[in-house]
Amino acid sequence: MASKSKILFIGGTGYIGKFIVEASAKNGHPTYVLIRESTLSNPAKAKIVDNFKSLGVTLVHGDVHDNESLVKAIKEVDVVISTVGHALLGDQTKIIAAIKEAGNVKRFFPSEFGNDVDRVHAVEPAKTSFGIKAGIRRAIEAEGIPYTYVSSNFFSGYFLPNLSQPGATAPPREKVVILGDGNAKAIFNKEEDIGTYTIRAVDDPRTLNKILYLRPAGNIYSFNELVSLWEKKIGKTLERVYVPEEQVLKNIAEASPPVNVILAIGHSVFVEGDHTNFEIEESFGVEATQLYPDVKYTTVDEYLNQFA
Repeated sequence: MASKSKILFIGGTGYIGKFIVEASAKNGHPTYVLIRESTLSNPAKAKIVDNFKSLGVTLVHGDVHDNESLVKAIKEVDVVISTVGHALLGDQTKIIAAIKEAGNVKRFFPSEFGNDVDRVHAVEPAKTSFGIKAGIRRAIEAEGIPYTYVSSNFFSGYFLPNLSQPGATAPPREKVVILGDGNAKAIFNKEEDIGTYTIRAVDDPRTLNKILYLRPAGNIYSFNELVSLWEKKIGKTLERVYVPEEQVLKNIAEASPPVNVILAIGHSVFVEGDHTNFEIEESFGVEATQLYPDVKYTTVDEYLNQFA
């Protein structure tokens, strides 16, 4: 069997990054994480960094804004996975330039891990955020860099612990606010599973220059179905408060960051149905559970048990 690709992560200590780094190391890939001095000395990141070390991950000193360190790190690996946060999305042009200069990368995964940004009907401020990601896609394609874009939809750990109720720290037990009519289908994937599927795609020719969609059958729920599932678990009926689209748009316009961003993403997914309102076609995409039916993913039903 061919040896597993060496992978460099940029943004590896971030929210989704740490899960994918762990999946990479556990899967036997030689795993490298580009890390800034400031991250190493940050107490909030100490636990993540210690976990990486225990998994045998190689920490490489460097910075997205330091081209020399970036090129040097990239030359050591086969695949680059960016999981940089919102503030650095646009700066991925620097990673693209460094990949081009290094000339050895077999595949680049830019920081995506959400909606398919080429197939969204978003309003501001989410529209601009999705637009930056789409711009990075175009830059990768223009440079002829081999890629995979991972569209993993919603993170379970972000949206399920409070059933997408802004500001709540637990799922509702009396009243639930639903955007739109509650019938648009959304997709919720556990972060560890996103890591597993992403790493499975790294050396798979079927995912080359494609969008990898994570659409597990057990994780596709409308808001109404999600509430019904939760009601069944807690044995009581919740009061459902529906917010019509025009009110959702008004709320977005009146809210401050980051609430307006969260609401605008909610509008895209729960009102417009942007996770599921299109078919995956072979010309641009593949679906993870079809490619890797052996992966045992955590269903929404199973995930919610911990809160009931």
